[in-house]
Amino acid sequence: MYLDSSKKEELFSKHGKAKSAKDTGSPESQIALFTFRINHLTGHLKKNHKDYNTSRALKMLVGKRRRLLDYLTRVDIERYRAIIKELGIRK
Repeated sequence: MYLDSSKKEELFSKHGKAKSAKDTGSPESQIALFTFRINHLTGHLKKNHKDYNTSRALKMLVGKRRRLLDYLTRVDIERYRAIIKELGIRK
């Protein structure tokens, strides 16, 4: 599988709020995980453009990430700016 437990722990320890592999609930770590999955699904859809189920799953993931980013904007704008810059989501 493209996303095993060691890769998840690496993402959570790098982008989590507490900088530990156990921090799975913070918005930063969830946004990092969703971004990784979105990038993977985008690559899959470039090769398989008629895969409508994956297309729907990608749209739902983008919506989840958008809601988390909106929440982070409301709560702490500096954390939002830091995660956006770190992940390179915006141009």
